[in-house]
Amino acid sequence: MQIVNATGREDIATVHIADMGEGRLVEFVESTQPPLTRNEKWVLIVSVLYGCPVKCLMCDAGDNYKGKLSKEEIFSQIDYLIGQRFPDGKVSVNKFKIQFARMGEPALNPAVIDVLDEIQERYDIPGFLPSVSTIAPAAGTNGFFEQFLDLKRRKYAGGQFQLQFSIHTTDEKLRDKVVPVKKWSFQEIADYAQQFHENGDKKITLNFALAKDMPVDPEVLLGYFSPEKFIIKITPINPTHRAVENRLVSYIDAYNGHTDYKVVNTLKAAGYDVILSIGEVEENRIGSNCGQFVMRHLRAQLPVGVDGHKGYDYWE
Repeated sequence: MQIVNATGREDIATVHIADMGEGRLVEFVESTQPPLTRNEKWVLIVSVLYGCPVKCLMCDAGDNYKGKLSKEEIFSQIDYLIGQRFPDGKVSVNKFKIQFARMGEPALNPAVIDVLDEIQERYDIPGFLPSVSTIAPAAGTNGFFEQFLDLKRRKYAGGQFQLQFSIHTTDEKLRDKVVPVKKWSFQEIADYAQQFHENGDKKITLNFALAKDMPVDPEVLLGYFSPEKFIIKITPINPTHRAVENRLVSYIDAYNGHTDYKVVNTLKAAGYDVILSIGEVEENRIGSNCGQFVMRHLRAQLPVGVDGHKGYDYWE
């Protein structure tokens, strides 16, 4: 693995691009969660695919899909970040979170399970909080989800694991438009969650990167997802290239500091715990949203005039 670019701020997030050979680029991130210090919470976000075949409408990682990372290629990202901060392999932070959700849908790569199976033997990570975010693709993933459930019961029972289903809207037709692959129905997600969620486990997250005119109907959710087992997370649509291209306008305004939204209040009234996860707007400038930095890097390599490139960064 060769680091070819990096950008960011020490106190918020740093995005790294690595060349894994043969022109295969990945990006991975380390970040904090202000006002918490790095010793209180440190978050790594690693890639699991070279690009992504799903092509969600708001995600820049959906270009130039070139296959799956191996177990060791996923570990190489983690090795690099831990080695920079904790060269002895002992990650002495209260909460050490790794999200397997940077570039690529994790359910499409069984190596994610291998990494999670070995990581606690590889490093001293007493505060480890693994996090997997999935759209629940239907094609070719039954083996993954079965192994994932077995892994969780063997090594992560009792509340360590954070499982998230990204569904984005309760309108099934719009969901198919935003996430244009065959995927589990709400009933199938609920049935799997019934097996996954056991006593002492964290609630399973339903994530909505919420665009305007994308409904989130609590009556639909209550028909499948009990507030006792599920928590709702609402996030802005980040200003990625594909979001702009597809004219997705965020329902949540990340810049005005506003936190009183009708959808949040309605979901709370229905009995759900709701997280309004806005984060640091500086991350948009850094490019620490899915696939953004790789897109910038590739764009910068183009000669002027190629693919509409004008010799400047299109994010200016």
